[in-house]
Amino acid sequence: MSTTSFGDLLKEYFGKVPQVGDLVKGTVISIDRGEIRLDIGGMMVGVVRGDELFTESKQFSNVKVSDEVEATVVDGENEYGELELSFRIAGHKLVWDRMADLKKVGTPIMAKVIQANKGGLMLQVDAIMGFLPVSQLNPDHYPRVPGGDKNRILDHLRQFIGQDLKVQVYDISPEEDKLILSEKSVWEDEQKSILDSYKIGDVVEGEVSALTPFGAFMKFGDGLEGLIHISEIVWQRIDHPKDILSTGDHVKAQIIDLNKSKIYLSLKRLVDDPWKSVKDRYQVGQVVPGVVHKIEPFGLMVKLDDQIHGLAHISDLNDKAVNDPKKFLETFTIGETRNFEVISMEPAEHRLGLKLEGVAGAKRGTKKNKDEKEETQTEETPPEEKQ
Repeated sequence: MSTTSFGDLLKEYFGKVPQVGDLVKGTVISIDRGEIRLDIGGMMVGVVRGDELFTESKQFSNVKVSDEVEATVVDGENEYGELELSFRIAGHKLVWDRMADLKKVGTPIMAKVIQANKGGLMLQVDAIMGFLPVSQLNPDHYPRVPGGDKNRILDHLRQFIGQDLKVQVYDISPEEDKLILSEKSVWEDEQKSILDSYKIGDVVEGEVSALTPFGAFMKFGDGLEGLIHISEIVWQRIDHPKDILSTGDHVKAQIIDLNKSKIYLSLKRLVDDPWKSVKDRYQVGQVVPGVVHKIEPFGLMVKLDDQIHGLAHISDLNDKAVNDPKKFLETFTIGETRNFEVISMEPAEHRLGLKLEGVAGAKRGTKKNKDEKEETQTEETPPEEKQ
């Protein structure tokens, strides 16, 4: 005869009853009028209804009778003796767990663009919203907007609303409800195998796809795109790539760097550096005609020929002290031709110093001359820009 008392049985039974907040597994026994009922271990029945059905999630939108699912207890027994359950709470945890796994293995997923703002795109990923920053768009989708006009960037991004994009989970923080996505990382992975067939020094042919203040982009090969920095277009200094190139131009370029998926190209390295032979054309003390190419606060950039430009510092343009440099420089005009004397040459540094003919100029080797050199270097070397 069993010695288990009725009290012990009750204690054992109630000890197994799920409590609010518990995650339980159950088998779907009925789906009727927006309510799903689960058999929980043959012990009791739970019901999921209303917003707790979590139909936004693919995992719970197609539940069928006999499916085994997980739910969270949100309330004790109702008037029918059923536990009130939620797919939403359990589902959110499952979705976030899945996102963490996707980030770990780097598996791409498809996500639909729902909204656009000036910083990027909002995408629906299963039942949660993820953010794709502008910086994480692939190169074909990146908004190359002159001047970084935010309104034009937004107009560009709005065209993606409703589209499905292939992305990877870039960063995740369930506690902050933050999911950051990257389209660029998918593109980079896909380019790696293609890039393996190229090496630094290779010459490639392609088409100029875009022009920016810091350089030109060129498409070549099987969907590849590289950056030709403004300093790698021609040997002389230019103000903007459009001075030399136009979108759609067919050009040859040399690969000078491969950094993961970033490709850096050069046009000028396919032609001889004119500065190597500058001493064959010009000598210190020689007087030559030059065209004022640009007026800077510290002097004039002077074009001696199509390939060689020099600097005439303001101290080498007048024998008298200049009290108002800006007003003095206004006496010169871009495009005018003047005679200049060559006063220094540094071919390795791509520098040539000039003074206006007849002007005594500054003494060489003074501190002022050192500043002139630094200003020339700054003028000749544009800052690097990211692709």
